[in-house]
Amino acid sequence: MPALPEDRPLTLVDEHAHAWSPRTARARFREGLTGPTAGVAAGHTQANLIAVPADWAYDMLLFCQRNPKPCPVLDVTDTGSWTTVLAEGADLRTDLPRYRVWRDGELVDEPTDVRAHWRGDLVSFLIGCSFTFEWALAGAGVPIRHVEQGRNVPMYVTSRPCRPAGRLHGPMVVSMRPVPPQHVASALRETGLLPAVHGSPVHCGDPSALGIADLGRPDFGDPVDREPDDIPMFWACGVTPQAAVMASRPPFAITHAPGQMFLTDARDEQYRIVA
Repeated sequence: MPALPEDRPLTLVDEHAHAWSPRTARARFREGLTGPTAGVAAGHTQANLIAVPADWAYDMLLFCQRNPKPCPVLDVTDTGSWTTVLAEGADLRTDLPRYRVWRDGELVDEPTDVRAHWRGDLVSFLIGCSFTFEWALAGAGVPIRHVEQGRNVPMYVTSRPCRPAGRLHGPMVVSMRPVPPQHVASALRETGLLPAVHGSPVHCGDPSALGIADLGRPDFGDPVDREPDDIPMFWACGVTPQAAVMASRPPFAITHAPGQMFLTDARDEQYRIVA
């Protein structure tokens, strides 16, 4: 596996990143800016990306349908297309901060532009991202520790298997946010109103129930410092398809780098259900 790039959150690079338009954010990424995108273009929906060969696309669609918590689909492209209805004029090959390229389930590259890797048979899936619901958490007064600390959200591979689909199988990946006890009810309520971006947590409390041995050693992202009474809350994560790629070993795939998302033109409130 290639050495991982030392990307830092974009909000540390530019303190105004939260106020960028999605178009501005995508243009900056196209120019080579990298880093986790929590808090960037606040109020606009972020999405995970996975592109697979067309002969694996039905398996991926079925995998997402059978595992809607980690894999809520926002858009699926036509074969070979690098455009999406979620962002006018965007290019899925250039407009994310960083990508991952996979061959036979092995990570072979982490470029900032995948035009050289793109294939005419790829079908891209844009999957809801939990960064989208952080505006609702912040609005409800819930502290977001990884944003406060200028870190990527911690993500963990769990012992909880996803429901298999065709040739695809693998474990669920979760993101974790430490929440003070007095804010747990708000976190449950606010995220539950956004099922298109993972919705309510899959677990709260003891990480060992998910097979997580050490919160200080996430599989993706950065560890975050918790206050003594914080309760770890775990949400299904859109990195789950990458775990399925590693477990199922399709011949080729392109994904986003964990935490480095696609900024869509959609507004977060479009995905909020009426309470």
